Amino acid sequence: MKLNKDYIWPVVGLACVAFSSWLLYHQLRDLSLTDILDSLNAISLHRWLLAIGATLIAYAALAGYDRLALAHLRKKVPWRFITFASFTAYAIGHNIGASVFSGALVRYRAYSSLGLGGKDIGILVAFCSFTFFLGSLLLGGIVLLVEPRLAGRFFDSGSLWIPLTGGMLMLLLVGLYVIGSGLRFKSLKIRNLKLQYPRLPIVLRQLLIGPLELLAAAAIIYFALPDTNNPGYLLVLGIFLASFSAALISHAPGGLGVLELVFLLALPELNQADVIAALLVFRLLYLLVPFAISIVIVLLFERAQWVRRWSAKEDHSNNSR
Repeated sequence: MKLNKDYIWPVVGLACVAFSSWLLYHQLRDLSLTDILDSLNAISLHRWLLAIGATLIAYAALAGYDRLALAHLRKKVPWRFITFASFTAYAIGHNIGASVFSGALVRYRAYSSLGLGGKDIGILVAFCSFTFFLGSLLLGGIVLLVEPRLAGRFFDSGSLWIPLTGGMLMLLLVGLYVIGSGLRFKSLKIRNLKLQYPRLPIVLRQLLIGPLELLAAAAIIYFALPDTNNPGYLLVLGIFLASFSAALISHAPGGLGVLELVFLLALPELNQADVIAALLVFRLLYLLVPFAISIVIVLLFERAQWVRRWSAKEDHSNNSR
């Protein structure tokens, strides 16, 4: 009996959540709820406002992912529609897990209502995912070159040449992508799908929009951390890139357990309650609040689609009389 592929990623995600939760239990078994609440109360209003501002910038950049993808496809879609579609796709995808697939379903439902075909939407989803990957490579390479000791927080590297070499390779890959676009390398064909390098102006905007979203998302956690023993924004950014990538690979819903585990292991100098409080702020602002808003958007969208279909059906019925 073959396992239905539709169940593979949910099973993988739940397994990662279970394993991460078990590891977290051993990390936090001496921590009380009172400690976490005290850490949350210690976050000043000023830092809450900065974290909220960073969240708004992050989701504005995510809308830029879709806008760039549509520009690559030479499709004109109203900016407001793009903003709502992108926001909903990412808010649902980040929370459900397997974000590439769950976000793709949301995008298909949204953009197909405007007449975009399945092939175009598939390219759009791939383009958005690659923009994220490109931003991660660029920022990851820069962080490893500027702060090579970051690698020592995850494994005993022994020397700095390993992270420095890794950082240079990351930036080299980004450079090759830019060169490929500038020289108009041949497109890649995968079955009936044709992937071609975006035009150079679009690539340059990818290099701006991709990192911007990640910089803003990492800033949410940075602003929620206390000043005492704070390792600095650049290190928080590097840890965030590692933890967020691990969460995406794990397909765990909302990266549950994965984000917490990576941050706790990488920030031993900080009070565990402070780290957990900062991640709770991140989850609230970046995941839970957008998820709640996205549900309302989906309901309003489906209601509008139902009204449109009903009106069209009524008009057709009246015209046929």
